[in-house]
Order: sequence, then C-alpha cells, then structure tokens
Amino acid sequence: MTDSEKKSPVILQVLPRLETGGVERGTLEIASALKEAGWTPIVVSGGGRMVVDLNRMGVEHVVMPVYSKNPFVIRKNAERLAALIREKRVDVIHARSRAPAWSAKRAAEKTGIPFITTFHGAYNMGPFRLKRRYNRVMAEGNPVIAVSDFIKRHIMENYGVPEERIRLIHRGVDTDRFDAQKVKPDRMIALAKKWRVPEDVPVVMLPGRLTRWKGQSVMLDALARTEHKNLRCLFVGSDQGRSHYRRELEKKIKKLGLEGVVQMVDHCSEMEVAYMLTDIAVSASTDPEAFGRVVPEAQAMGRIVIGTNHGGATETIIDGVTGFLVPPGDPDALAKALDRALSMTAEERDRMAKNSIERVRSEFSKALMCSKTLDVYKEAVNGATEEKRA
Repeated sequence: MTDSEKKSPVILQVLPRLETGGVERGTLEIASALKEAGWTPIVVSGGGRMVVDLNRMGVEHVVMPVYSKNPFVIRKNAERLAALIREKRVDVIHARSRAPAWSAKRAAEKTGIPFITTFHGAYNMGPFRLKRRYNRVMAEGNPVIAVSDFIKRHIMENYGVPEERIRLIHRGVDTDRFDAQKVKPDRMIALAKKWRVPEDVPVVMLPGRLTRWKGQSVMLDALARTEHKNLRCLFVGSDQGRSHYRRELEKKIKKLGLEGVVQMVDHCSEMEVAYMLTDIAVSASTDPEAFGRVVPEAQAMGRIVIGTNHGGATETIIDGVTGFLVPPGDPDALAKALDRALSMTAEERDRMAKNSIERVRSEFSKALMCSKTLDVYKEAVNGATEEKRA
C-alpha cells in the first residue's frame, strides 16, 4: 500500500450512554480532537441527548445496548462490536465504562486490535469476588488511562496493575469556553434574570447533580453555621429522578431557615455563565471525586473554590494558593472556609484567581488532555503495526 492509499487510523470509543456527565463530555472532546487530527472517530453508545453534538461534528455514532449488564447482551454486543470493527477497519477500541468494556475486550480479542480503557472512578469494590471481577475489566486495558493520580494509585493498589501500563491523563477544561473574558454581559444578565440572582449579595454555588454524596446536605449545615448570613447559595444540577432526595433537601432548607438563602436550579448548559454569576464555587463531595471538573472549571473562570480534601481535589487545589481544602463531611470546617473566602480582600481574591487560571491552563487544559490521549492511541497503533511486522 502506498502512502497515498494509507487510511487514517480509526478509533472506536464505547460508553453506556450519551446523556450528561464528565465521561460523556470527554468522549466528545476526544472525538473532536481525532477529527481535527485527520483521524476517524466512531462512538458506540446506547444513545442520549449528546448524540446531536456528535452529529454536528460529523462523527459517526452507532446505537447499541452497551449499557446492559446482562451477560447474554454483553456477549451479543461483543459480536456486534467485532463486526463493526471489521466493517470500519477500526485500529483501536477504547472502553470508558465497565459493561461496555466487557464487550469491547472480547471484540478486541476476536479481531486482534488494541484494547484501551479509561479508569474514570474508584469503583465500589464490594464484599463479593464477583463485584471485584466485574470491575477488573477496566484495569485490563493496554494501556489503562487514569484520570488523576488518585485513580492511578487506586488501580495499582487494588488491581495490581504495574505503573508502566498506566498513563496518567488528567481530565481537561476547555479553556476557550471557560474564559471570563469571553462571556458576554448579555448572557450573564439573561441567566441572572432567569435564576433571579440578586446583585447586592455574594453568590456561592455548589454545582453537581442532586445525589447524596455530592454533599448538598453538608453544605446546608455549613450555611446554617456561617457568620456571613447575607448571601445567596445556588444548587445547580438535576436530580436525575432522585425526587426523594430533592424533597429531603427542601425540608432541610425550611428546617434550617435557609429559604431566602438557598435556591435549587436544574441542569445548566451554560456553566461558564453560571460561574460568572458566582463569587465562590464549592465541591462538597463526601466520597472522593476521581478528578472533579467543577474545581478547575471554576478556577479557569477566576472564581474562588472550596473543595474536600480527598480524591482529585487534592491535585487541582493548592490549599491557600488556588483555593481552600476542607475535611469531607465536616460542616464546621466548610463554614469556616466559606467565611474565610467571603472575607478576602480584593487583592487576595485577584492573586488567588491569577494563580488558579495559570495553573489550569498549564496543567489541566482540554488541549493537553486531548494531546496526551492521541499520543496513547498512536502508541497503540504503532505497537500493533510492529507486532504484525514481527
């Protein structure tokens, strides 16, 4: 085959669905980077609202029930994926979640192409061997991509994966989108009116879906204990069907007398604008975040951030320099951090904002994440080529 006849590498990413979330957004960002590099991206999922974004990019999406944990469906999906690999002449298959990974691994073995995984979270190990075995497929990629140093250590300690088979690639922030200079005032005014955000009080925001481990309840306890009472706190995120938890939070808001302080708003597709309405962004997760994009996104916008001192936040926040760290599940400590942040002088805020923006751009940008991921794909493609030659 001559150079002019060589096809561009084809990369197949597989994930359960394309609804919302960091895994889904990362999939789209890598697909876009592959397209820009002249490679051919394909995405397989069970569908969802973000498929339209792939369509806009001109990236092929194949609907398949890869979200299913049924062993028979997993086996059938492996056959479907193997057929797709052969039809599209796929070079690398990249699995981003456990159920799809089982099908993807079998398809890779059937077709002889490299199998890569991204370990997005510290999965619950559970008391049963079956659970551990189910999780283990994510540690069987060659290589395995870890989204933070916290996850890298988790993989090594719990699955015995040697360090040389792991590639540390932090999730990335789109610094073109999350740039305070690029958010137009009319967008801020429109969102402020929609959410009825007051102009004359500090605004604190806790972004994240309404689920217990995201720490909304801890945040409420902290707000009840702060010295600064004249503020507005926004809980930004969908309950995704967790109506019971939403009602529980609403009752707690009333019980603590925070009706005029806390406001729950649903899913927001303009988070860069939401951050501009905010003085302080909080990540109060009681379980460690694998990486946690909320913190570096807010930092990229020059916001003051408070995060819990475990998981990915310990890598994105330098305490006292690019934000503040507090013990998880500790409302007293969170209240003190809020008071400290709200009492900062303009000079102190500006210094922390500058430190945060510079660090996100140098260490946690989307461009860097995409570049490192494409390097992994190149490594896999070149390695497979060398094996065939041998």
